[in-house]
Amino acid sequence: MSGPDRSTRVNPVQEALDRIETGSVASLVAFLNGLGDDDKRAIGRHLPAHLSERGRAGWEAQQRVRELAPLYRLAGAACLGGAEQVASWLNRRELRRVEPEADAARMMSVLANRSLEWRRDLAVRLVRRLRPATGSTWRRMQALGDWDLAAALVIETGAEPPENDAFVSGWVLRTALRQQANRGAPVLAGDRLLDHMLPRLFQAQGVADGLTWGRVWADGHTIIGELVALSRTGRVPRQALLDGCMSRFLTGVDAADAGSFVTLWRELKPETAEIPVADFVRVLPSAPSPVLQLAMEELHRAESAGMLDAELFAEAVQALAYRPEKKNMAAAVKWIADAPPARGAAAAAALVPVLDVDTPSLRERAVRVAVKLAPHTAEPDREAIREAGARLPADLRRRLAAAYGAVDEVSPEPVTVPALTATSLPALAPPITSVPELAAELDRPLWPQDPARADRILAALVELTHRDRDAVVAGLQSWWRTNWKHPFDASVYVYGISGFDEEIPFLLLRCALAIVSPADSRELTKLLNGEGRWPSHEPALQRFVQQRFREVISLFERGETVPVLLATPTSPTGHVDAATLVARMERLNGTEPLEHDFLQALLRLPRRINPELAERAERLPSEAGRRLAACLRDGGLPDPVVTWELEAFDRPGSYHQSLQEAHARLAPPEGVPGPLAELWTLVPKAGYPAFSRNMVWWPSIMPSHREAVAAYLLECLPGFMDVEVVAALTHNDGPVGLATASTIVAGMSQPVPAQRARAADAILTLAARGELPAADLGRAIGHMVVGEQVKLNRIIGILGEVTAGGAHAEIWTALAQAVPLLLPGPGEKARAGLGKLLTVATQAAVLTGAQDDLPGLAELAARKGSTLLIHEARRLYEAISP
Repeated sequence: MSGPDRSTRVNPVQEALDRIETGSVASLVAFLNGLGDDDKRAIGRHLPAHLSERGRAGWEAQQRVRELAPLYRLAGAACLGGAEQVASWLNRRELRRVEPEADAARMMSVLANRSLEWRRDLAVRLVRRLRPATGSTWRRMQALGDWDLAAALVIETGAEPPENDAFVSGWVLRTALRQQANRGAPVLAGDRLLDHMLPRLFQAQGVADGLTWGRVWADGHTIIGELVALSRTGRVPRQALLDGCMSRFLTGVDAADAGSFVTLWRELKPETAEIPVADFVRVLPSAPSPVLQLAMEELHRAESAGMLDAELFAEAVQALAYRPEKKNMAAAVKWIADAPPARGAAAAAALVPVLDVDTPSLRERAVRVAVKLAPHTAEPDREAIREAGARLPADLRRRLAAAYGAVDEVSPEPVTVPALTATSLPALAPPITSVPELAAELDRPLWPQDPARADRILAALVELTHRDRDAVVAGLQSWWRTNWKHPFDASVYVYGISGFDEEIPFLLLRCALAIVSPADSRELTKLLNGEGRWPSHEPALQRFVQQRFREVISLFERGETVPVLLATPTSPTGHVDAATLVARMERLNGTEPLEHDFLQALLRLPRRINPELAERAERLPSEAGRRLAACLRDGGLPDPVVTWELEAFDRPGSYHQSLQEAHARLAPPEGVPGPLAELWTLVPKAGYPAFSRNMVWWPSIMPSHREAVAAYLLECLPGFMDVEVVAALTHNDGPVGLATASTIVAGMSQPVPAQRARAADAILTLAARGELPAADLGRAIGHMVVGEQVKLNRIIGILGEVTAGGAHAEIWTALAQAVPLLLPGPGEKARAGLGKLLTVATQAAVLTGAQDDLPGLAELAARKGSTLLIHEARRLYEAISP
């Protein structure tokens, strides 16, 4: 099919757009190839503006552009003038989602009449525009963009593409796909890009996983396998592959990429004479584990063949010994020990860093090897060993001195710890006092949740609406029209948005909607409260917060207002100053307050209240005024009864005996109102952790009842807890005990280091305020580790950090409780990490000057052996024995 004759074509631009709209590739290609230069220029001038205008026409128009992207790309490639214009056009975001290989074939058909130099220019520009993608291999394949077109142009024109890692990784991924499609049949021998890509494989980032991608399919055939096969035929130079691998090792390949190049080296099976001994020695100090293991294997092969001279041997052993990993230090010691004495003595200086390690068995073996090599060791190395030996324990120091001469004991420098300081919370923002300020706050994102900000906005909605509802309605018109569907359809918000009746930011938006459009709000509330509504799975603590917002919504829907909310915090902790609360009640002028707002205000009262305020409250004319006066006379609300307990449960799929979980029960005192009784009733269920996305609210709901909030948090640990909430809880007031301690322990065991750091901050803050329940913290550590609720190896680092941070006395008190619970009994296997815990216990005991008797410690210290656990048990026993 050919395009219509120019003499009969009224408007080539419109005809091009019409053919794009029909979606026929063949028709459009034929039309474009039949155009003259003037018509192409006219279309090229109009096309970018047309696409931009269509993109602004709304979501449906944007979707249509994405559907027609292949045709828009063809039109631009054929009609835009310069190579840079075409490259920019193809890189437009709305035109990227195409099937790349089919798109490349279509594009080549309309680019064929361009000059060779123009197409080379385009090829280079497309290669430069490729960007490396991250994520899984499949995800990176989907992000290849114009790789296929760039590669086709490079091959056709013979262009020399610029260096670009994304071009190389794209070739690797496309080759892997071709292998998959060919079910493992060779694809590289005739690849026209192979010679160009081969040296770049060892320089580009993001290629490693693609080299071995086919191991899981195509009978295990991979690009590496093909390269090795081609090296046997001479199609690919074998030495180029070996040199490429070695260059990658030397330039600092990371652990994620190292495996593929190590695999290539192994499959090449180099002869001993091909091993670059000096280069492998050079990689030892910093190589990732796969390269390090390969280097060790190859160096041992070289040593067996007599290719590793004494100087390189000493350098290799020293590089291993100075690596931080204990297994590599141990390998260095073994290598020295296995060598003939004269050769081993030449590397004796490598034993020096091992003498300082905190692993007793490794340190003891290093001393044995040093003593064995003493007769053959040169004086400079002997002096270095004597100097390191000065820091050894007395028994090892004596053994070393017998072989090397007198070793002076070095007194450890006195350890100083900083004074404890408590962190402080940021100050509250000032109240919102104008409608424009309120509108601006509502326009800002409400996530992540910030309870203080939500309370501030809610207070402004109430006070400003009471002052002048019409002004608020007028001021929120723009917000309303931007954020709510018009015409209003309540079903969108009931069924289309998860958690619309539970998430506090959504409830806050509903409060504003109830002011601006109460009829729409009533329709939404009716549908949300209708039949088939899912029951809330939120804990009672969060349902209480939700109900406070819902009663404000209901107030506005009825067309009513109140002068002020009672429970708006006056402190960053969420507390409400008692005098301020009485003043707010006076502003109500006898009107009964909203019930949940009133109860929330009582929950937020501080624990220390001026008794004179009760007399002032007694003059309030409302029933709520009398209730407030009684509460103030009693010094605030009573505390719920918190009971900590261990409950047995069977972990699904576990072969262990029944485990134990730490839980806390809540029971309300007599005489509290129904909503508070519900709030202070908590019956935990072992093995089924609770979950809430709104835990950030909990500390500010009951800021004077810290242990009660901790009981709720304990139900969400360890998998669903928010350590930020635990840290906030420490700034609150009220009793602290095993529930609070258990939440801190769970925070210490979180997988993310930043979360564990927040738990450390919680300990230091409570310790600085003299409120840390240290003994309870220790009991919680012991029971929760035994019950496998938390991981000991994560806790140890935090305990060491806070010990060094000034809380040594508190940590010793805690560990004096925890250690006996964790020590192995007769015939029991010691728990992993227990030796390091005893190290922290010894540090805390020494700093504190503690003298104590820990049940089971003397028996453990008396056992034979040189493990870290036995060694640290002896140190701790000696430190605390009178």
